[in-house]
Amino acid sequence: MPASPADSAIYRSLFGDGQAAALFTDSAEIRAMLLVEGALAGVQGTLGLIPAEAAAFIDRMSQEVQIDPAALGPETSRNGVPVPALLAAFRKTAGAPGLMQYLHWGATSQDIIDTALALRLRRLLLVWEDRLTALLSQLADLAETHADLPMAARTYGQHATPTTFGAVVAGWGWPLIGWRDDLPALRTALLQVSLSGAAGTLSAMGEQGPAVRAGLAQALGLADPGHSRHSDRSGVARLAGFAAGLSGSLGKLGEDLILLTQSGIAEVRLSGAGGSSTMPQKENPVAPSAMVALSRQGIGLAGTLQGTALHRQQRDGAAWFTEWLTLPQLCLSTSRLLSLALETVTTLQPDPAGMARPLTEGPGLINAEALAFTLARHMPRPEAQAAVARMCRTAQATGQSLASLMADAFPDIPWSPAASTGTGPEEARAFAARARGVAGERGSPEMP
Repeated sequence: MPASPADSAIYRSLFGDGQAAALFTDSAEIRAMLLVEGALAGVQGTLGLIPAEAAAFIDRMSQEVQIDPAALGPETSRNGVPVPALLAAFRKTAGAPGLMQYLHWGATSQDIIDTALALRLRRLLLVWEDRLTALLSQLADLAETHADLPMAARTYGQHATPTTFGAVVAGWGWPLIGWRDDLPALRTALLQVSLSGAAGTLSAMGEQGPAVRAGLAQALGLADPGHSRHSDRSGVARLAGFAAGLSGSLGKLGEDLILLTQSGIAEVRLSGAGGSSTMPQKENPVAPSAMVALSRQGIGLAGTLQGTALHRQQRDGAAWFTEWLTLPQLCLSTSRLLSLALETVTTLQPDPAGMARPLTEGPGLINAEALAFTLARHMPRPEAQAAVARMCRTAQATGQSLASLMADAFPDIPWSPAASTGTGPEEARAFAARARGVAGERGSPEMP
């Protein structure tokens, strides 16, 4: 097993996500950091903090220069951050030392790295939003199409009362609407510029520091927090919480599909199910299983990432490094989880005959609640429930149906089994309407 399955030629089709992974490459990080350096110089030139000629040169070169990531490795291992090596390579490649002396004026490594991360996370959140919207659209179609399709609800793994498949789909989808609705607040907390200087005071920029920060935020399309935020990791913590919650909701969908495709139940069919090396009959729910695994991994990584909020004093290398080790993988796993859910739901088909079996075959114990409330109209409810419990035990022991036992015990009270799905159909249609409304909305536009 390779160290990173998402990067493996063997496993990346199962666990990887190319669109998200492209945002976490060395090249993507370097390009984002150069963009920040160029924008910083441009703002400082406009404010007169550095010469306008130097600002224009640095800004232009930041968009043109090509830097080999491998060349940054040795110094990064010593310095703990890639920015000093990046700046050295940038200056060497650009030439013009008289102008390049104003590069990175008054900033510190964390300013550049954190702001560059915000630029890449902005694009990632758009990917998540698009996939959530597409997933909700698919679930809306499923819920509406099968709003009235009856099936057995299960609690504690046992038959409970009838529901509909549309209502089950709505149960998968309602939390996803909530997570999509949370994206604007997540953007507000996460997509902020970081410009605080060496110790959070912007001392090298003097009185112009706040104006530079505001100008940099505007140039990059990020928010200005209005204060130093090196040790404030609340945005990252919110991202972790969002990813964990979303992973839990999608993992639940995967768990349900594993059970609904299980031998002996088989109420749902998935196209493209996986095969076995020795058992020709097997159709394994590979995608739902991968969803559950990615969900569990994401929840674990989120806990580690939220722990980095314990950021000592003004800057903390250990907490920051923990973010680097954790955040990219959490983002990749969440992205793949979303794409797997969309792929799986798109090919999902209910089996009406399979769903009907628990409702029509055997003694009909699934109708016990309905029978208890029928009897409760003619006697105290505790007596009604006790009577139905006795009939259920007899039905289990003898194989007789609840209907025949009811006719024998209470011949004067008419009752026949009828699959009452309650508000299931309405739940399904209400979800479909809300999900389609969400699909028509769109988050913030993608900025530079």
